[in-house]
This record gives sequence, structure tokens and C-alpha cells, in this order.
Amino acid sequence: MISKEQVLEALRDVKDPEINRSLVELNMIRNIQINGAVVSLEVVLTITGCPLKAKIHDDVVAAIRALGAQEVDVRFGAMTDDERAALSAQLKGNTKQPTAPGQAPVLHPMLSKDSATTFIAITSGKGGVGKSTVTVNLAVALARAGKKVGIIDADIYGFSVPDMMNIEQRPTVIDQTILPVEKFGVKVMSMGFFVEDNSPVIWRGPMLGKMLRNFFSEVHWGEELDYLLLDLPPGTGDVALDIHTMIPQSKEILVTTPHATAAFVAARAGSMAKHTGHEIIGVVENMAWYEAKDGSQEYVFGRGGGAKLAETLASRLLAQVPLGQPENHPQEPDYSPSVYKADSAIGRIYDQLAEDIDALCK
Repeated sequence: MISKEQVLEALRDVKDPEINRSLVELNMIRNIQINGAVVSLEVVLTITGCPLKAKIHDDVVAAIRALGAQEVDVRFGAMTDDERAALSAQLKGNTKQPTAPGQAPVLHPMLSKDSATTFIAITSGKGGVGKSTVTVNLAVALARAGKKVGIIDADIYGFSVPDMMNIEQRPTVIDQTILPVEKFGVKVMSMGFFVEDNSPVIWRGPMLGKMLRNFFSEVHWGEELDYLLLDLPPGTGDVALDIHTMIPQSKEILVTTPHATAAFVAARAGSMAKHTGHEIIGVVENMAWYEAKDGSQEYVFGRGGGAKLAETLASRLLAQVPLGQPENHPQEPDYSPSVYKADSAIGRIYDQLAEDIDALCK
């Protein structure tokens, strides 16, 4: 006969998909009852209407059936306010470190000098060059290579990452702790999750800086990330300056088109990175050419902008990405309008870019 101890032991390997910790460890398994080969229990969710409730149900049922149970009855409840507050405190752990007098506070262990997370800011001199497209596809390519990856959509006025990845789910909020949304193996946090109906964000600089800090102090990123990519607003404004100040160890990738003017403007963002001590990994030239039906390359936006920018910044040209729409269909289970598949020509370029960047950052 199955025992309660066996049920709990089996469920230790079942994790909350958002928190990535055992349901047993989080005290989410309650009221286990066993009647022969029939097992019933209650799973207490972090919030009512948890978006991943179905997955939790299936994982619990599979784990208990593996013990020999013929029938598994799973009921769902929700944590009380006090339980959520306790869990929030548990997840934050030692996020806010004690500091010596006069020392700037550390908002999150990832921001400390000892952190194993590599920060890469993706920036450009002007909008419309595909900076967010590069951010999203580089993050997905790094995840495909087995890396633990996150994105902060720091382009607070022009957020686009959730739409580009077709993320419709909102982050789960447990008391004062926010859980990022995960898709394609990438954890995502964006201002776009907190505005309604694509409304404009009308904020001044200090408010933007506070939101960026909240993305560290209030967000539970889970296991330490290998890479955290920051999709910066174009240019050299308040948000870019805040990032340079908040994360002095961040590296940067400049995105430009082949057009000489785009590269000229992008050089300003590169100069800002150098002045603030950020290492420039290199340049990605987006929209480098268009491949015609006969296989020939048409240089719609000119040639040489990426190489010229890399030379100006004494850096390297990391990749040239051609124009091309991802061949994705809305009926596909993991549809997104902007993520290139691994087996596509442009997807392979991003996979190579991810491999090169991983080698450069080691």
C-alpha cells in the first residue's frame, strides 16, 4: 500500500514551474489521503488562477501514478495573504545585502562583483534598426545552447519584447515578489506587462530608474542566470545612463544597419559605453542584405556600416544578419512573430552569434 511518506518523496521532484522549486519544499502539498490505490491531495497554489495550474496537475498525477496509484484526485487551493508574504520573504532570501556605512546598497546578488551572471546590454544609436529583434533572438539562441538566460526589456517607452515573443501571460505576483514569464527557455521582464492596452508610458527619468531597480529588487529570477540581456532604449538617454551606473560590469553589443548614417549615430552610444567603462563586445549589422529569389544579395540599405562602426569603436563585427521574415505560423504551439527557428538560415546565424559571444565572455 502506498504511504504518505512515499507520496511526499515522489512529489519532491515536482517543481512549481514559475518558482522552479519543489512543491514539497514550498509546503504546497496538503491533506494527503490514501484509500488503497486511490490517492487524493490538495495543492495550494501561490495565487488563485495560477496560469500553469494544468501543468502542475499533470506533473503531480504522473509522479503519484508512478508509485502504482490507479486513481489520483488533485484539488487546488490558494495560499493565504500571510503565506504569500512568508513565501515572498523566503524567495528574496538575502537579496538585500547589509552594507557598510557609506557603501552603496546591493539590490540583488546578481549585481554584485562576485556574480556569475554576464550582463549584456544591447543598444543602438537610433530606433528602427532591429535592436529588440537581435536581443530576443540572441537570448533564444543562448537558451538553445543550454544557457540560463533572462531578458530585461529596459526600453520602457518602446517596449516590444513580449509582443515579439508572443507572450500573453502576465507575471505572477506573490505579495511583493514578481516572477518573470518564461518562453523559449528565456525568463522575461518588461514594462509591457504592467500597462494596459498598449498605453503610452509618460514618466520622467527618476521614475524610469526606479522601475529598472524594481526589476532586480522585486523580481525573483530563480537559479543564477548565465546571461541577462538588457534591451536598452536607443540613444544615450536616462535609462542608458542608469544601466551604466547600476551595472558597471555590463558588456555591450551595438546594433546598426549597413547605412552610413545609422552607423554614425550608433557610434555615440558606443562612445558612451567607453566613457562609463563598459566593454564593447562588438557590432551586429542587421538588415545587411536581402536575398532575392535567384540567390543574389541585394544591399537595400547600402554596405559597410557595421564594419565601419566596429573599426571606429576598435571592436569587432560579430555578425551580419540579412533581411527576412521568420517562417512561423500562428497555429504553431510556440508561435512568435519575431523568433527565427533553429533550422532556418537566420536562426543558424543567431546560433553562431550565441556561440561566439559565449566564447568571448568566458
